[in-house]
Amino acid sequence: MASILDEYEDSLSRSAVLQPGCPNVAIPHSGYVNAQLEKEVPIFTKQRIDFTPSERITSLVVSCNQLCMSLGKDSLLRIDLGKASEPNHVELGRKDDAKVHKMFLDHTGSHLLIALSSTEVLYVNRNGQKVRPLARWKGQLVESVGWNKALGTESSTGPILVGTAQGQIFEAELSASEGGLFGPAPDLYFRPLYVLNEEGGPAPVCSLEAERGPDGRGFVIATTRQRLFQFIGRAAEGAEAQGFSGLFAAYTDHPPPFREFPSNLGYSELAFYTPKLRSAPRAFAWMMGDGVLYGSLDCGRPDSLLSEERVWEYPEGVGPGASPPLAIVLTQFHFLLLLADRVEAVCTLTGQVVLRDHFLEKFGPLKHMVKDSSTGQLWAYTERAVFRYHVQREARDVWRTYLDMNRFDLAKEYCRERPDCLDTVLAREADFCFRQHRYLESARCYALTQSYFEEIALKFLEARQEEALAEFLQRKLASLKPSERTQATLLTTWLTELYLSRLGALQGDPEALNLYRETRERFRAFLISPRHKEWLFASRASIHELLASHGDTEHMVYFAVIMQDYERVVAYHCQHEAYEEALAVLSRHRDPQLFYKFSPILIRHIPRQLVDAWIELGNRLDARQLIPALVNYSQGGETQQVSQAIRYMEFCVNVLGETEQAIHNYLLSLYARGQPASLLAYLEQAGASPHRVHYDLKYALRLCAEHGHHRACVHVYKVLELYEEAVDLALQVNVDLAKQCADLPEEDEELRKKLWLKIARHVVQEEEDVQTAMACLASCPLLKIEDVLPFFPDFVTIDHFKEAICSSLKAYNHHIQELQREMEEATASAQRIRRDLQELRGRYGTVEPQDKCATCDFPLLNRPFYLFLCGHMFHADCLLQAVRPGLPAYKQARLEELQRKLGAAPPPAKGSARAKEAEGGAAAGGPSREQLKADLDELVAAECVYCGELMIRSIDRPFIDPQRYEEEHLSWL
Repeated sequence: MASILDEYEDSLSRSAVLQPGCPNVAIPHSGYVNAQLEKEVPIFTKQRIDFTPSERITSLVVSCNQLCMSLGKDSLLRIDLGKASEPNHVELGRKDDAKVHKMFLDHTGSHLLIALSSTEVLYVNRNGQKVRPLARWKGQLVESVGWNKALGTESSTGPILVGTAQGQIFEAELSASEGGLFGPAPDLYFRPLYVLNEEGGPAPVCSLEAERGPDGRGFVIATTRQRLFQFIGRAAEGAEAQGFSGLFAAYTDHPPPFREFPSNLGYSELAFYTPKLRSAPRAFAWMMGDGVLYGSLDCGRPDSLLSEERVWEYPEGVGPGASPPLAIVLTQFHFLLLLADRVEAVCTLTGQVVLRDHFLEKFGPLKHMVKDSSTGQLWAYTERAVFRYHVQREARDVWRTYLDMNRFDLAKEYCRERPDCLDTVLAREADFCFRQHRYLESARCYALTQSYFEEIALKFLEARQEEALAEFLQRKLASLKPSERTQATLLTTWLTELYLSRLGALQGDPEALNLYRETRERFRAFLISPRHKEWLFASRASIHELLASHGDTEHMVYFAVIMQDYERVVAYHCQHEAYEEALAVLSRHRDPQLFYKFSPILIRHIPRQLVDAWIELGNRLDARQLIPALVNYSQGGETQQVSQAIRYMEFCVNVLGETEQAIHNYLLSLYARGQPASLLAYLEQAGASPHRVHYDLKYALRLCAEHGHHRACVHVYKVLELYEEAVDLALQVNVDLAKQCADLPEEDEELRKKLWLKIARHVVQEEEDVQTAMACLASCPLLKIEDVLPFFPDFVTIDHFKEAICSSLKAYNHHIQELQREMEEATASAQRIRRDLQELRGRYGTVEPQDKCATCDFPLLNRPFYLFLCGHMFHADCLLQAVRPGLPAYKQARLEELQRKLGAAPPPAKGSARAKEAEGGAAAGGPSREQLKADLDELVAAECVYCGELMIRSIDRPFIDPQRYEEEHLSWL
């Protein structure tokens, strides 16, 4: 184990990366660099609003980015914070001395209620300038309002709750519609629901909050100076218009549940924290005499909305007897208490004061503090100034608080985006679980940290917690990067060693059988895990060595199958003589290379099954690669061995259509040794063409000769076209086979005759059978009696040849008669030819004066001309011009040569003496003019240019010469 730890540490040190350009920054082993780049911004930042009121501020409310404040006793200032430069002043129109007692603004920022000290209430809508008194509300000093967040809109409040200083809870509804003089009043109704009491009687309703749960149940929380009441109920189906009356009616006979505290400030205030606008509130804080009651809100609980309650005492110097808190607001992790001269923020997790913000005396004492739930901003005011608090990154250090409380899940949730803090939380959680002896949980946490690997591993080793160590190593392995191959190899090897050691210790112990099976399943799950597949494959050699060293052949085979190392699996089965299992693995995975490797072993033990597997794979196997296995197997010469080899070779040849010469040669050798009857059938099926057979003819001839298969040798000779050798060998078998061979050279009569003479000589001289010799003479028309006679001995009488001699004489006589008939036909044909020549000499044609040349259409008699038997007439020059393009190149050259010689020849003399002299001179110096003209006529006028072959050969010639096409084309335009 120590050596593996050392190797792993070395691999980690080798994989460290030097950060260039950062000489003064230390990089710890965890890999995180803690550097504060800028000053941390406080969670609560106060800002004074640049505003100087014209009169003293008596009340201020904010909701949905709408701010309303009352100035003096008769002025209302409304500011849309999105358009702060456009304030709106509204005069209340009061002429009496009534003062503004409290103001209430709904969650939409649309409905404003102004409670006056004279027990009157005014209503102002955000979209209107008119201040409307609520007549039905007169006579009630309103202390609190519970807005209906589910049904309230900008035009209507829906059913709302109103709490008074006399302890009464009313239900009311307001409408923003403004009728005329006789239009409806804004307060649609105002009816009492319930009265809150303390020990001395009715008590002022200091706070009211109404919520609706996801299951449709309604919740109302109301507070007095010392008590917190809960009203929980479900409204009747379709009874939304009835509001809260059904919920409060359930508490007519018995009081609702409440929490009570003895101390008294003379007032109390309830604050909710809502994460998002129009979502359910998550936490509450109730400021009362004994401190602040803080807890969570759970709408799913059947009996109480409040959970996880605890009372935080006021900080030192705050309380009923000292400096009483005036207001409270609640954020996600803090509640802020407003005192006359300062604001103190207290953490809801620890109760510690995290902020004391004192105000200057020049602004006067603080009056109240409110929160805008839509923006999360906090507002505080004095009579002469307004202040705003921005809440920024409130949860930044909450993880540390949860960590100190050992609430690790929450700590991890709030530092999920800060890896360095998350690492700290995980390390603390791992240490905590380790101290609690929850080793598996500790291992899972340690695996997610950047703590020193060797320290954690030694920690588990010292505690003898191999299972937890395996869990730690396994999770570390899963987190490695693809480039960290060395670490992965070490971890996979170590994990395998741990599992094998564990299995070895449990094996054989009957009491630990279940634990052994469980450990085995975990080990197999580790081996087949897709996350570890890459690393296991890279480390497969070392893992196989470990498995072998532990003697765990079962998992050795199991791991080899997972790694698809089927060669090792098959080798294992073969070593243990489980040949059928080995063949099953081969057949299941169909790897040709494995078949080639293990077939020599398997064919000795299960030949039939192996050949069946070969046949099933078909052409996926190369039969040439299997020949060595078959050769080694069939060398024993037993019938079963040869038959299995022949079965597979026949499958390759007949079914797969193999044409490889080696396969056919091997099949031939098998036939020659084991099945001679099939040899000749195979050769005959292969055919008699030497170019179409797939076996080696010479090899086949030698093979058949060695084993004495003469008929097969004769067939091979015939394929080789060695007919003389075929006949010679066939005569050793029987005469009929020799006759078949002698008739094969059909086109070579001389060879056929020679072969038949061999047969005749054999029959006469070897068998001394005259009748058979005469039968041979009758079978071959090329043989005559005179060819066969020399083979007979002298003492043979002529009676044996009488019929043959007569037949021969008749044949000669018939041949002589045929020759005479042919001579008579030739003589008659010669006479007909002479007669035709005489007739041709006397043929002539008539030319009329009006006849014209067939080419130029000019009178024919103007120039020398040619007249053809077909009737066409041409001028000599026109015929020459028409014939020339169709003549071959060599004839065109000959034509030019004749024209040149004819032009150079002297004209014919008029006198006979001169003509004879000219002819004599021409004969002495070259061809005469008449001879030249005859040659020219033979070249030009051999046939009519329109009726002869010249016209037929020109059928594919275009009508217009391509070289003259453009010229002809332009002439037509």
